[in-house]
Amino acid sequence: MKSDTLIIIQARRGSTRLPDKVLMQLSGKPLLIRMYERVFASEVDAKIIIATTTNKEDDIICEMCDTNSIEYFRGHSTDLLDRHYNAAKKFEAKIISKIPSDCPLIDPKVIKKVFQYFFDNTGKFDFVSNLHPATYPDGNDVEVFTFDALETAHKNATKNFEREHTTPYIWENPEKFRIGNVEWESGLDYSKKFRFTIDYPEDYEFIKNVYDELYPKNNIFGLDQILNLLKQKPGIYDINKKYLGEYWYKNHTGELKNI
Repeated sequence: MKSDTLIIIQARRGSTRLPDKVLMQLSGKPLLIRMYERVFASEVDAKIIIATTTNKEDDIICEMCDTNSIEYFRGHSTDLLDRHYNAAKKFEAKIISKIPSDCPLIDPKVIKKVFQYFFDNTGKFDFVSNLHPATYPDGNDVEVFTFDALETAHKNATKNFEREHTTPYIWENPEKFRIGNVEWESGLDYSKKFRFTIDYPEDYEFIKNVYDELYPKNNIFGLDQILNLLKQKPGIYDINKKYLGEYWYKNHTGELKNI
């Protein structure tokens, strides 16, 4: 295991649109545990932790981590930049990845690919993601960056959305940071055509249906299997399609908060 590489899955119970979404059940286990399983399946040589808040309501997340032998960190409830920075300091990380907990359909191969690009270009980039521009279906979000970049952002970011979402100060200042991007090898842009993240009840119903269909056959099903399922059963695709293209970063007005 790379002692200097840290994958942080951020999680809390206090989402205003869908409270307790990380505790919702998917094939017999909480969503957060399914999320961890998929990140672990990427086989990236890194320590994986859950970063939650110091709020009492999130004690249950820590208890869940203890029960499942998952390491965790507790930090600021709304300043995600501060939470990631202090988690990285605690675990003495030089390379950090930010993966939200609301992406329980994320493909482990996508995680691996973004990391591989970062490490294949060691020393060339401060920040690599598959989001700028995004081409993968929404819910396959992976960001990898250096501790130096994170520390610079932590010292200099002042806008609310920069603090709330950790990395905007980095990717909105390409003159200060060397930024790389990984695009889907298909050459297609499915970022607004498919929604594999969870913010609304319909998102949960969609994801639950996907798990019910695919998990019994292959507990680490991938992007190809999901797309094939949606082609065969378009009714599942329709469940949350009205929210397609809803990204918090489509503007910086705070329109989409508390994700």
